[in-house]
Amino acid sequence: MVHHKGHGRGWGRLIGLLPAVSLLTVLFLGALGFSVAQSLGYAPQYGVMSFPTNIYYVSLFKDPGFWQSLGLTFYYAITPTLIGLMISIGLSLLLAHKFPGKGAALFIYKIPMVVPYLVGVALVLILFANGGIFARILFALDIIDRPSDFPRLLQTAEGWGIMLVYLWKQVPFMTVVLYAHLLVLSREPEESALLLGANRVQILWHVTLPRLIPAIVSSSLIVFAFNFGAFEVPYILGAGYPNTLTVEAWRLFDDPDYTNRPKAMAIVTLVSVISGLCLLVYLSLYRAYERKRGRV
Repeated sequence: MVHHKGHGRGWGRLIGLLPAVSLLTVLFLGALGFSVAQSLGYAPQYGVMSFPTNIYYVSLFKDPGFWQSLGLTFYYAITPTLIGLMISIGLSLLLAHKFPGKGAALFIYKIPMVVPYLVGVALVLILFANGGIFARILFALDIIDRPSDFPRLLQTAEGWGIMLVYLWKQVPFMTVVLYAHLLVLSREPEESALLLGANRVQILWHVTLPRLIPAIVSSSLIVFAFNFGAFEVPYILGAGYPNTLTVEAWRLFDDPDYTNRPKAMAIVTLVSVISGLCLLVYLSLYRAYERKRGRV
């Protein structure tokens, strides 16, 4: 009887989730399906009816600007993810120990998580623009001759402004995930290693970090996926040309010539496919790592 009740509760949970899952599935797959159809030439609303055709993909692959944009997209996705991950690991390990002011630190570091990305963009513009606050401070201290001499950090291919916004917003998120994982881990393996003569660096590298791998993978996977498909931050703070694939897709979609919109949909489709393949490879490598350690 207990078994049947548990089985019934399981089905009840599935049925309860069905409306939300169905809605998300329809919206995601529907949007992706329309993008694929339009990228293959089925876009009668734009006066394009050449389905099926691959001319839009071929024109992208022949365009050097597409490969530059793809490289920038990976750069803006991978670099802040790796830097933010290292910072987050350090912060989570620090927060796992007692220190004066820990209660305030646990509150303050989470604040960026509830602030929109565009607020971070505005802060970066105010602080780091060539006439921003830091430029004026350096000018007041006679370090530079005029505010316009401040190094250009925004609207460049290096993407310093983009990195700052991503780190400001995403380090707290990854820290929350890693810190929560540390809280549920037993301290016994670290204590045993310490008793066996391991130093703190050895314990960190051989005991703590391997046990953090699941949280590292999950948090970095989410951050990478977001960065790869982000639009507003690189659109405002990135270089004019080339820029990320999402920005280039918007420019094509916003072109007065509607026949360019299927090409924009081809970029959108490629962003989805490439990011999905990257995540699949990442998860496959993680599962191979877990199998090697005998945990799968």
